Amino acid sequence: MEFNQKTIVITGGGSGIGWAISQAFARQGGQVFMLEIDKDTAQKKVEEMGFSDRITTLQCDVSNQDNVQECVAQIIRSSERIDVLVNNAGVAHIGTAVSTSEADLDRIYQVNIKGVYNCLHSVLPHMVKQQNGAIVNMASIAASLGIPDRFAYSASKGAVLAMTYQVAKDFIDDGIRCNSVSPARVHTPFVDGYIKNNYPGREQEMFENLSKTQPIGRMGEPEEIADLVLFLCSDKAGFMTGTDYPIDGGFIRL
Repeated sequence: MEFNQKTIVITGGGSGIGWAISQAFARQGGQVFMLEIDKDTAQKKVEEMGFSDRITTLQCDVSNQDNVQECVAQIIRSSERIDVLVNNAGVAHIGTAVSTSEADLDRIYQVNIKGVYNCLHSVLPHMVKQQNGAIVNMASIAASLGIPDRFAYSASKGAVLAMTYQVAKDFIDDGIRCNSVSPARVHTPFVDGYIKNNYPGREQEMFENLSKTQPIGRMGEPEEIADLVLFLCSDKAGFMTGTDYPIDGGFIRL
């Protein structure tokens, strides 16, 4: 299989899009290490789906550099290399520059920006040593255009986009490729929870309204995002680096 005997590190790999990505790599033969803040819930999923031989769950707060470095060291002791890094972990926030508090902004920064940096900072030296590696950062359409009430979130994803370009430029001579993926709205448990909490009794109506914000007329599925990430990390994408790939049902252009 495409990722047989390759070591894959995925942050936030136990839920939503991250879980779809983790399963995709495992099915393609990869040895997957999920860095998860909620290790117990993620581990339960791994066992229920029969992936215990392919997916290892590590407790990790990506905003804590020491924690990230401990996890990376553990992975290196186990596998001796890291072939793929997927920076997927992230948190959302709704608010404008006025309604966003300093605490809100700090929380977004700690996970969405510093968390990506911590993982890049910890993993890249090993990829440089082996002179090979593929990185995919999870950006968003919010990095490329304005979306109402997404001030802090959009700023953080813009930073992810800039980090993607910079890493691709700085490490191209080390055999390392770095790209990003920018989804529009994807149907995950987070979306269902958001609708349920904010629009009780109107769940179906709001789901349809949110689905129609994509020109294609529906939300994306986590598996569709996973397929794109899988391709970008594969040898088939060996000529692709330093680029952001929207997967948005036509949201940006149509």
